[in-house]
Amino acid sequence: MAKDVNILVVDDEKEIADLVEIYLVSDGYKVFKASNAVEGLQIMGKEDIDLVLLDLMMPGMDGMEMCKKIRETSNIPIIMLTAKSGDIDKIVGLGNGADDYVTKPFNPLELAARVKSQLRRYTQLNPGSAQSDSVGEEIVIRGLSINKDNHKVMVDDEEIRLTPIEFDILYLLASNPGKVFSTDEIFEKVWNEKVYEANNTVMVHIRRLRGKMKEDLRQDKIITTVWGVGYKIEK
Repeated sequence: MAKDVNILVVDDEKEIADLVEIYLVSDGYKVFKASNAVEGLQIMGKEDIDLVLLDLMMPGMDGMEMCKKIRETSNIPIIMLTAKSGDIDKIVGLGNGADDYVTKPFNPLELAARVKSQLRRYTQLNPGSAQSDSVGEEIVIRGLSINKDNHKVMVDDEEIRLTPIEFDILYLLASNPGKVFSTDEIFEKVWNEKVYEANNTVMVHIRRLRGKMKEDLRQDKIITTVWGVGYKIEK
């Protein structure tokens, strides 16, 4: 599986980039390295990159700006690497389109596990062309249709492009109509990790999801907030 997967590591700290490369190559991935955002974007223009590990703080164009530029044309997974543990940095990063973040110093094995998890979601979201036209299992709720097999999402007959995390959150809610999920429950089911500290990751993804679904223009909201409890989708 992994030998055909290309990962771009963008970090101005050579020691960190080299360390990440060692672990990813040992897992069978092909690794491209860039020491700055401009170089990283140039590599993306030449190579078929499947996932980006992106440092937040870099000279010149920072990780936030590069993340936004990638999102203009691509939905590939982006994992931000940040030396700052403050929630503001994490939220801003996710708000710009990152799928996940890892705080430095990080455990390389944990990073490798995050990479594998994001690639699995992305592969499910972008199946091979033989599968991409299949009808498959479909959930239809008030103008929203979700095809589980080809991961196509339509809202009021308009297709919307979701990241793997966004799709998983939407599918979780839609496949359990009427059930309220707390942010901790969503995190544990979608990220497949235990919640060890309070964070706003889920809320940021829900906000991005609502934006893509143009929920602010709808009187009949698809995703409902149950204040103090969590989120749900009613039939």
